[in-house]
Amino acid sequence: MLLFIEQCLNGLQLGLLLFLLAAGLTLIFGIMDFVNLAHGSLYMIGAYFAATFAAMTDSFVLGALLALIATFLVGVVVEMVALRRLYGRDHLDHVLATFGLILFSNEMVRLVWGPEGRNLALPSWLNTAIEIFPGVYYPTYRFAIIVVALAVAGFLYVIVMRTRIGMLIRAGASNREMIGALGINIKLLYTLVFGIGAALAGLAGLMQTPILTASIGMGENILILAFVVIIIGGIGSIRGAFIASIFVGLIDTVGRAFMPDLLKLFLSQAAASTAGPALSSMLIYLLMAVILVLRPEGLFPAAGNR
Repeated sequence: MLLFIEQCLNGLQLGLLLFLLAAGLTLIFGIMDFVNLAHGSLYMIGAYFAATFAAMTDSFVLGALLALIATFLVGVVVEMVALRRLYGRDHLDHVLATFGLILFSNEMVRLVWGPEGRNLALPSWLNTAIEIFPGVYYPTYRFAIIVVALAVAGFLYVIVMRTRIGMLIRAGASNREMIGALGINIKLLYTLVFGIGAALAGLAGLMQTPILTASIGMGENILILAFVVIIIGGIGSIRGAFIASIFVGLIDTVGRAFMPDLLKLFLSQAAASTAGPALSSMLIYLLMAVILVLRPEGLFPAAGNR
């Protein structure tokens, strides 16, 4: 029972990290109608920035804040220099251009930071464990990830649903031409949205770095899960991204933990150990397929109430 609770918390933590990545991706996709395969590269760059700034300042928190600002600025520059002229063009052009950005980003990181990975050391107050239930201890840092991601989710909800900029974002997702006709600076709105999406990806990357280490190409695999999340939740929907990311995180983590033991009832130990993680990953894509059949626009399509 204690192991199940711990794995559920790990699944929640993974799901919330996926939400930070998917939230920026779904904003960019839903509002700008832009397919950004390079979103995972911003996740990677945020991780490297955090490792660098934390080493320079000898402060984890200050390094993380500086990394967020730097990743936001990188997103703004990338949007203005490389992506702005692609709006309105075919999605295939978006895919080809952003795939080129993936290759460029990987080589740039290799040139600037070298081929080796970068570690991000935790301060002593995060490198402990807390008792969340009687007899159940959980790493403080993983619990901090859950708290920070939930706070960011709440902040995004307030921004999108309760502020003027959120009203413009929602209007831009529904009818870009109309808000342009009303005198809103579409280019500035798009740049701001892309920068926010980049900062969210960078936040996910820097929070994952103390666990897995920053490495070249680290954003490419997790980007696939982020696309699955926004397809399940509904493109352009923050609420959909949040709920779908929790589902995906729990299915992946709990499945990897308990599927091998379940399969040992029918298969040999070696076969069960091999097939368990594969089947848990397959369950995620099976869920996506079922959602596409039953609700092709996702659980919470952006045209509805987000």
